[in-house]
Amino acid sequence: MKAYERALAEKQYIVDLRRHFHSHPELSWQEYATTERICEELDKLSIPYNRLPKTGVIATLKGTKKHPVIGLRADIDALPVKEVKDLPFKSLNEGVMHACGHDSHMSMLLGAAKILSEHKEEVNCTVRFIFQPAEETIQGAKTLLNNTEVMECDNLFAIHIFPYIETGGISVEEGPRFTSADTIKFKIMGRGGHGSMPQDTVDPIVTSAAVINNLQAIVSREIDPRDTCVISVCSIHSGSAANIIPNNVEMLGTVRTFNPKVREILPEKIERVIAGTCETFRTTYEYEFIRGTPATINEPGSSARAERAVRDILGEEGLVRYEKTPGGEDFAWLLLFFNIN
Repeated sequence: MKAYERALAEKQYIVDLRRHFHSHPELSWQEYATTERICEELDKLSIPYNRLPKTGVIATLKGTKKHPVIGLRADIDALPVKEVKDLPFKSLNEGVMHACGHDSHMSMLLGAAKILSEHKEEVNCTVRFIFQPAEETIQGAKTLLNNTEVMECDNLFAIHIFPYIETGGISVEEGPRFTSADTIKFKIMGRGGHGSMPQDTVDPIVTSAAVINNLQAIVSREIDPRDTCVISVCSIHSGSAANIIPNNVEMLGTVRTFNPKVREILPEKIERVIAGTCETFRTTYEYEFIRGTPATINEPGSSARAERAVRDILGEEGLVRYEKTPGGEDFAWLLLFFNIN
């Protein structure tokens, strides 16, 4: 089988699937119709499958050998985003959109399933097609750590489309590719009063401004400059009038790094800065560090296999060296398990 020519022959099949999924996006853990359509296609291909407990499905194609078992994963959920571009296949679900490419991921995986199922005699392994729910909420991949079919895999691969790479190029470098993605949630508590008499208040807004600035000293003065680290406060809620100092300020932020060791020390450092700043301004605080997904770190052997495949199919020009990026990807939970084991 010449993979590239065979894939080109299925281009319209894959494009049609992508446009169907794009028109019918569903949020995390609500991908019921999406799961049904995936199952319909697998039935047509005569590939047996098992549905996951809520949404999502895992299909198994047996080739000429039982092992190795190779897992190929696609995420299936969409985002709470309103689509404004007017296309023939635009979202039919108001306020929901495949804005992160999962429609393409599903279609590509079904395309791979179709091609491989028609060439089973050339598949010297077992292939497991994993259609995973709830990636956008950073929950779905972690639930698969309890799935026997996933844990039986000898290796796992996933793909993510990326608009900054020219069409036809594939990046498969080893090592860190996406950062960990954690959330900080904290509340600054003071004593409100009239804005014209601040001496009678304990101002949480002034404290919050100082906290936001002081947190950046962690990045610039406590983390090795060679390590990526981002602490961004992205949500601030407080107050109801122009002349009233409120009692409280509530904030949310995101914390990112490629380095697992840096990730481990950040919760304490962040709380230390919040606590010290609040003491300076006579306020108190509540703080929560909410762990999301770990960093996505490609295992060297798997990257080498992927690189050989790209060269075989697309030639040297198909390989693109792309710099790691501070996005988040919950496939990291599975990579973390397989890299450790």
